Amino acid sequence: MPDFLEEMADQSSRRAGLARDRYADLESRASQSPPPVALDLSAPGFDVIAEVKMASPSEGSLVSGPPDTATLVDLAGAYEQGGAAAISVLTETTSFQGSIADLEAVAAAVPLPAMRKDFLVDPIQVLEARAAGASGVLLIVRMLPGELLEEMTDRTLDLGMFVLVEVFDRSDLESAARVFDRDVLVGVNSRDLSSLEVDLSRFESLAPHLPDHLPAVAESGLRTADDVATVADLGYRMALVGSSLVRSTDPASTLETILRAGRARLEEDPS
Repeated sequence: MPDFLEEMADQSSRRAGLARDRYADLESRASQSPPPVALDLSAPGFDVIAEVKMASPSEGSLVSGPPDTATLVDLAGAYEQGGAAAISVLTETTSFQGSIADLEAVAAAVPLPAMRKDFLVDPIQVLEARAAGASGVLLIVRMLPGELLEEMTDRTLDLGMFVLVEVFDRSDLESAARVFDRDVLVGVNSRDLSSLEVDLSRFESLAPHLPDHLPAVAESGLRTADDVATVADLGYRMALVGSSLVRSTDPASTLETILRAGRARLEEDPS
């Protein structure tokens, strides 16, 4: 496991331990929360999961001023106006300066499904996400060895939430195949979590090997409408876009432009 993932896994394990101490409270809150919001994908269109975050380890701070949940809520509202299918909320506390409170605030304020994006390593963190109002979670295959990926996928689906299963290479794809009989999204991350460098060619190299019965999601490094058009050409039906939207002076308009680019390519080649 790369050093960055090792660090994230260690920190996430500590946070999971704290969450386990609150199991009864989390279970009660999850059971009393409004039902998860369904992920409503356009057919036969192209969709975007738009991300809110304070910072990233590769780019530093993405918003002006100190971390402020209200800023993320405003961003999520702009994404709703721009046509996002879902909102990804970073809850990792160090490198991304996120929190569960951010997830809870966004889920309460915006009527789109909110997805918890973090380095999850324990099923309790899925329950924690549901208790905060999340309708989906990201699961990083490389961090979930053996049957743990299946356990966390099934736990998420049992709670009525959607799952975005993230892979980086062919080895990850082979490991992820154990959940490809479930109703999941399959994401390809172009960012190497060892070096934090982006390699957009990863989208093309993995595209032929993705399961054709599940929606494929292109993640990281997509900054322009042309980038999105390219992954749509490769067969991806969704994109997860973060930094370029967070930094945009008009995120709703930027998102609309991205969506038009992806959908235009599908209209040209609906296959």
